[in-house]
Amino acid sequence: MTLDLATFAKDRGIKYFMISYTDLFGGQRAKLVPAEAIADMQKDGAGFAGFATWLDLTPAHPDLFALPDVSAVIQLPWKKDVAWVAADCVMEEQPVDQAPRVMLKRLIAEAAKEGLRVKTGVEPEFFLISPDGGKISDEYDTAEKPCYDQQAVMRRYDVIAEICDYMLELGWKPYQNDHEDANGQFEMNWEYDDALQTADKHSFFKFMVKTVAEKHGLRATFMPKPFKGLTGNGCHAHISVWDLEGKTNAFADKEMPFGLSAKGKTFLGGIMKHASALAAVTNPTVNSYKRINAPRTISGATWAPNTVTWTGNNRTHMVRVPGPGRFELRLPDGAVNPYLLQAIIIAAGLNGIRKNADPGRHYDIDMYKEGHTVTDAPRLPLNLLDALREYDKDEELKATLGTSFSRAYLKLKHQEWNAYASHFTDWERQTTLDI
Repeated sequence: MTLDLATFAKDRGIKYFMISYTDLFGGQRAKLVPAEAIADMQKDGAGFAGFATWLDLTPAHPDLFALPDVSAVIQLPWKKDVAWVAADCVMEEQPVDQAPRVMLKRLIAEAAKEGLRVKTGVEPEFFLISPDGGKISDEYDTAEKPCYDQQAVMRRYDVIAEICDYMLELGWKPYQNDHEDANGQFEMNWEYDDALQTADKHSFFKFMVKTVAEKHGLRATFMPKPFKGLTGNGCHAHISVWDLEGKTNAFADKEMPFGLSAKGKTFLGGIMKHASALAAVTNPTVNSYKRINAPRTISGATWAPNTVTWTGNNRTHMVRVPGPGRFELRLPDGAVNPYLLQAIIIAAGLNGIRKNADPGRHYDIDMYKEGHTVTDAPRLPLNLLDALREYDKDEELKATLGTSFSRAYLKLKHQEWNAYASHFTDWERQTTLDI
């Protein structure tokens, strides 16, 4: 039975709904709709000018409508008279193929046709910084190795506990919060779920963290590398695949190396095969490549990969298999689009299964100390332009994600790169003025 949002509003005391969709660059776009008007919006969607957001549309395109997915409605724990609801983009009554959530749902359906149900968990890292963005917010957070710092996490107890309390209230089953490896950096974890639910929660989490930080006079950033010399913001993804009932882990086989089944190994093979192209989506900004190709940080390690390698329970590689039936992709960063992250994981994995892809040899070495000895694995792209070129060359991955999306994403991201390349910087003056 479909949930009626008007009834939901009456039962919960909701005055307004935020009908929200995420564009290609991860921008969260919303309209604030009074509860009295929500019945029509549930039927027809909230209208937007698509060109005004990061989608490959023109001012001449018809109205874009964000159709709320009632299964994703969330009453704001910090403002009970408002509810947030994720929406799917439609135009002239047809799904907008390039829209990230629409594309993810299509790929989930493709996986289901093959009897597969992808479940994921994400580990979004963020900094709590000054409102102007210039420094971390805690002047006493100066340790050389600040990871898990007991005093530092308690100095930000009010912010972290408030967010965690909300996740508990929402039933997300959060299980740990910590100060991360950079000064001013934190990570919060909640239970894994089906890929679409994880994407919706990830999207809402970013909104929630930023909102609570602002309430406390701070600013939260998921920027991949906001401070030179400090560890960047990753968004590691833990991946497993189940049967359609969600009862049997299709990746788990205790008799196989690492407890990873033959099917799980081919899914991993798809991730490895498409890794360089994946970076265009999992590491989507110019700044992203300051994280995955960073020199050693103050703490002694970047905790980010720079080479396409996999391993067992070893955090220095792009993929690690920490236990039977799942693996962790350590490539994505804090700027990743929550919906595109899940979509590209499924696309690469499905291609791997369909082509019986071999992930290649695993390495047991410390990549931060001995990575130079690895000569038969590709390096990850050095910058966004290289990543976009790798994606453009990967015809198989582009086709699986969809021609409409791939064309739009490449067009807009090349525009972004060109804008960056034409930007005049202080570095140019410092290094060139006296030549």
